[in-house]
Amino acid sequence: MRNDRIPSQAMSHTTPSAAANPRNRNGRPIVRIAAALLVAGVILWLPGNAAGLSIASVALPVEVLALAALGFLLSGRSLAVLKVAVTALAAVVLCLKLADIGTDSAFQRPFNPYLDGKMVADGWHLLNGTLGPGKAMALAGLCLLAGLGVLALLYWGMGGFRHLPPRQRRRCGALSAVLLLAGSALLVWMPQSAKTPRLEGQLVPYLTTRSAMVQQSVHDLAGLSTDMQSDPAAEIAHDQMLKGLGTTDVVLIFIESYGRSAVEDPRYAPRVTRRLADVEAQIAGAGLKARSGWITSPTVGGLSWLAHGTLLSGLRIDSQARYDRLMTSDRKSLNALFAASGWKTSAVMPAITLDWPEARYFGYQAVHAAAGLGYRGKPFNWVTMPDQYTLSAFERLERPAGHAPVMSEIALISSHAPWTPIPKLIDWEAVGDGTVFNPQAESGDSPSVVWASPERIQAQYLDSIDYVLETLGSYMARYGSNTLFVLVGDHQPAAVVTGEGASRDVPMHIVTSNPALLQRLDGWNWTPGMTPEPDTPVFPMQEFREKFLRSFSAGSG
Repeated sequence: MRNDRIPSQAMSHTTPSAAANPRNRNGRPIVRIAAALLVAGVILWLPGNAAGLSIASVALPVEVLALAALGFLLSGRSLAVLKVAVTALAAVVLCLKLADIGTDSAFQRPFNPYLDGKMVADGWHLLNGTLGPGKAMALAGLCLLAGLGVLALLYWGMGGFRHLPPRQRRRCGALSAVLLLAGSALLVWMPQSAKTPRLEGQLVPYLTTRSAMVQQSVHDLAGLSTDMQSDPAAEIAHDQMLKGLGTTDVVLIFIESYGRSAVEDPRYAPRVTRRLADVEAQIAGAGLKARSGWITSPTVGGLSWLAHGTLLSGLRIDSQARYDRLMTSDRKSLNALFAASGWKTSAVMPAITLDWPEARYFGYQAVHAAAGLGYRGKPFNWVTMPDQYTLSAFERLERPAGHAPVMSEIALISSHAPWTPIPKLIDWEAVGDGTVFNPQAESGDSPSVVWASPERIQAQYLDSIDYVLETLGSYMARYGSNTLFVLVGDHQPAAVVTGEGASRDVPMHIVTSNPALLQRLDGWNWTPGMTPEPDTPVFPMQEFREKFLRSFSAGSG
């Protein structure tokens, strides 16, 4: 009798656990598996730009079927390895695609892992300056937790495969394999229709494209080294270099986010062209005239230093890797050529708040970063000081009475995102140490309010460009004696301002009171005045250095 009870006791311990909660054996594993496949599908489908985030673009990645087939058919250690490998690969793809969305929104291009690593630090500095340290850390922490949560859900969901009964796993695995084969055949033989559910291969094309991008970047850097070996400046004799300028001061001013769209986009053009006409009339009253045209920037939406490096080196510097390579080269910048020709060279950089070792490459004899400009007022969010103060400080530091000829590069930043608050022009005699601007720095809406609406962003951007142009008109009329001003946009703003597909062209204005200097630009065929015509010839930013040197060296013009 004792032996007869053993089977009944065994059944009393196993049968209830197997039958009492069948959902624990079948339902919950299926839910977990469905969650894993959904997460994997969303990560693979995620487009590389915000415009692609729509229901209309949803497609089923064929890799999801492959994951299902492997998950159902593998077991034991093989399944454990699959979980780790899939989660790790998902983490890489998720980071790359989120980076794609960020770089596309800001710079209208995908993220390049070989070239764009520095953007992480740059993005943090901008976020920190815009929102403040506390909010920036909270937002970054929230994004990190969200990403980790998605990956944890994927890893947890894949654990459901091992909890299915063997027979059910074999059946599901066979079904998944059949669907995978059928889906692969459809990808090869059947045209896709926008009106039917779409099946696409996502992972391999994405990683292949990214790999090709990296390989192209490596090749591109090798090409830059070759380009550096040929310098048109070497063709100009030293005793002729820039002698056509005499003892004229040259002030090169980069205007943040001042692009062609500001002059031609119907949302901005009426106000900007009126302002340019006002500036033209104002400088004419002071005896100055201008020529204006278009040049094509190597960057868009940000990375202003790439534009600076391109214009001053005469080489196309369109990535951080090319910029870093330039910084270690012996290619003479336009600043260095001016210094060798007798000008005192300087840089006025109100956005530089950290060490700036790159200054050594450009050959400045004096560098005035944010801390060296004497500003005692409050910052305008990320913008350290208003442009009027920057220009006033430049005059005080670099152009006192009786100064030697100077060539200065100035970066104006009041038109930098987040475009709030917007400064207002005041009397130049009242600028002082900048504390007069404190009420302006404390006015206006916060960035979070402005950036809640694309229309408000665009309005604030327009206000900032109008302020910069008004300030420059007043500045040139006041301080334009014996000076050649070169005003140039560094790049177009982000697509939220310009719209998709905007060009990379930026305006350039060359202003002086010396008609003979403007005559040296006749070969450029640019528009007289401050407003370039739509059909004015356009040339790449890297060509400016050679054109300028040839136009203003002795015997030219």
